[in-house]
Amino acid sequence: MLSTRKSVMAIIFGVIFLVLLGACSFVKQTEPSTEQEASSTSKVKQVNLPKVSSSDWELVLVNRQHPKEELNPDLVEVDGVFVDRRIENDVRQFLAAAQSISSNEQLISAYRSVAYQEQVYNGYVERELLGDPSLSRDEAEKIVQTFSQPPGASEHQTGLAFDMSTTPNLDGSDEAIAKQVQQLAATYGFVLRFPKDKTIITGITYENWHYRYVGKISAAYMVKHNLALEEYIELLKENGQ
Repeated sequence: MLSTRKSVMAIIFGVIFLVLLGACSFVKQTEPSTEQEASSTSKVKQVNLPKVSSSDWELVLVNRQHPKEELNPDLVEVDGVFVDRRIENDVRQFLAAAQSISSNEQLISAYRSVAYQEQVYNGYVERELLGDPSLSRDEAEKIVQTFSQPPGASEHQTGLAFDMSTTPNLDGSDEAIAKQVQQLAATYGFVLRFPKDKTIITGITYENWHYRYVGKISAAYMVKHNLALEEYIELLKENGQ
């Protein structure tokens, strides 16, 4: 009787041992090593990034966090405004494509010197103060900075940005036409600089007329992955580019 009981116990312990051994083997096979995890993460970070550098001239970042002194780009006139000479052909082609959608499309504003931007900015601040005398100047500036940058923080000084609209009054831009134009932009190396869903990143409210040249490869990537310029440059830097 005792011998039989010992045999049963031995069988039970043997079964338990085999189950535990199988479980350990399964965990070892299914859990990736630290090296594998790092490799996988690296591949995700590096996937399909364009072969460009965050320091390339067309990716210069100018905003309130990255102000610049006067840049003095080499300028050329296109349709009554001035842009960096290196993007002249792309601007002309983009404008022609936009005008094929609406003959009313026109370039409203492009290059502005830091000094001129100061005049524009201060004019907006004074308008806010006149409209509401109870505002302090700091309060007025905070309002203005949702749609206009202080001198030194506007990318208009790069010569790589311009405003294009169906009317001189940018607030009256036709949204339906603007969306069609936006779909063409990347083909010529431009992106809509201040999209609706990126205000918290750009600091500027939606503008369906403000375009920025970043180059055709970068523009295509930014549009595909829904990236603001700030996000794109950060991604490039994170990957050593």
